[in-house]
Amino acid sequence: MSGYTPELKELIKRVEATRPQRVERARRGEHFPPLSMEQRMEWLKRYHPDYKEEGRKEVRVGPNKGDVLPEEIVNVLESRSRIEPERIDLGRADLETDILIIGGGGAGTAAALMADNMGRKVILATKLRHGDSNTIMAEGGIQAATQEGDSPYYHYLDVMGGGHFTNKPELVAALVNDAPLIIDWLEDMGVMFNKYPDGRLMTRHGGGTCRRRMHSAGDMTGAEIMRVLRDEARNRENIKVMEFSPAVELLLDRKGRCRGAILFNLETKEYYTVKARAVILATGGFGRLHIQGFPTTNHYGATADGLVLAYRAGVRTCFLEATQYHPTGAVYPEQNVGLLITEKVRGLGAQLLNVDGEEFCFPLEPRDVESACIIRECLEVGKGIMTPTGRIGVWLDSPMIDLLHGEGTVKKELPAKYIQFKRYGIDISKEPMLVYPTLHYQNGGIEINEFGETSLPGLYAAGEVTGGVHGKNRLMGNSLLDVLVFGRRTGMKASEYVGRVKDEGELTLEHVERFHEELKAAGINEAPVAPILLPDYTPDHVRARQFR
Repeated sequence: MSGYTPELKELIKRVEATRPQRVERARRGEHFPPLSMEQRMEWLKRYHPDYKEEGRKEVRVGPNKGDVLPEEIVNVLESRSRIEPERIDLGRADLETDILIIGGGGAGTAAALMADNMGRKVILATKLRHGDSNTIMAEGGIQAATQEGDSPYYHYLDVMGGGHFTNKPELVAALVNDAPLIIDWLEDMGVMFNKYPDGRLMTRHGGGTCRRRMHSAGDMTGAEIMRVLRDEARNRENIKVMEFSPAVELLLDRKGRCRGAILFNLETKEYYTVKARAVILATGGFGRLHIQGFPTTNHYGATADGLVLAYRAGVRTCFLEATQYHPTGAVYPEQNVGLLITEKVRGLGAQLLNVDGEEFCFPLEPRDVESACIIRECLEVGKGIMTPTGRIGVWLDSPMIDLLHGEGTVKKELPAKYIQFKRYGIDISKEPMLVYPTLHYQNGGIEINEFGETSLPGLYAAGEVTGGVHGKNRLMGNSLLDVLVFGRRTGMKASEYVGRVKDEGELTLEHVERFHEELKAAGINEAPVAPILLPDYTPDHVRARQFR
């Protein structure tokens, strides 16, 4: 319960000194001016981590050979399997099902529900507990054009603009057209969105949006959605959930179709062969790779597993050069470092301020631009705030929210954040937060079409493991929408596929053997083993003692 240090409290006085004037301007609708499109691109190229040349290298093997990507991603793509294919008995499957879903977050669970609706038997295998995912950690909301004056047309334009018009149009069209349906579906199952007293859905702005279309459940929207999805799935007889059972390799048949996977039980250390007629990858992102050394908002199991499995089976990836750094990750207290501070805080009126209590950017720029603005203010302008442990950040003036919307708004709209900081002696309704960009989202991933189909027959993918929906930058609220839209679509499309597939054929791991030969031919003799499954945070000096 220590709160801010005396030195930081002294700096907060500068924030308090400028607050009355800033609140008055905000009440009049006056804001720090947004950057022009030309300025956005200039600042991105100069300050955003995606545009740095260092920390990248060329991919030497596989379907994306020749691409230049962050070295952390290249390392896992150019990896060896955890298994020795010749030692795996594929003559007998331990388990059989219609559809194997790998990943138990929002996308995987939505897919399971749709497959069950279509009469398919499902095994949902997840690395940790059912629901442990980036979905459950999403805070601010989910976008959908449900209000008067809005439409999927405007939503489409915002998504394309936020992605710098690099997005795949057919994926964006699927995303925004299904969005209102998704809200209805969630409400029907019992998701409790914030509403006005008359029952209308409450919506707010997110960065880069031209309409208010952010639906939220406090600042725990993902947890609320995952609560309902998980409960629904666990009450379906045809959905079998296998926890602590990550997939370590896909299985193909002699016709080159995906026919299942090998699972690894984290508790018993046993391997299981699961034979399926279709497979859906919903393994989430790669935040725990810590691209360029950034802290991350991601859950503990976000280690790019799905990318590795699909890549070894010959499926291309796209947009992996673009990583999303959320502009407002906590940098103080130390226990909160990397913690997501939802964009909803800025949507409610909180401003970003430098050490002198001055605004330096429009608070609702797209996330990559906002991150670039903060990095510029700290590293080039030199007006960041230093923490006692040597981290740097800027103020996020959350007390403005109560002043603009009435006392108690922070506690009502941001209950999780209020509690998270209160336990360390900081009342965010009265004191600002210290923030800096944190690694948040995997913009790129496996190439899919609008139904979640990959180039490998029988293999589907949904959610953060895929690429193309968001292009090179994702807007707030489109991740929860993404996992549900494409989770549902893959569940339905895979179910249709299963109805057409009759001859299953002999199972094989020859694609893994071929990939190992490709590594050898490229001179990659010290390839790491992947999927990583769980990150290793053992300090080097401790690891050195352990292996003496």
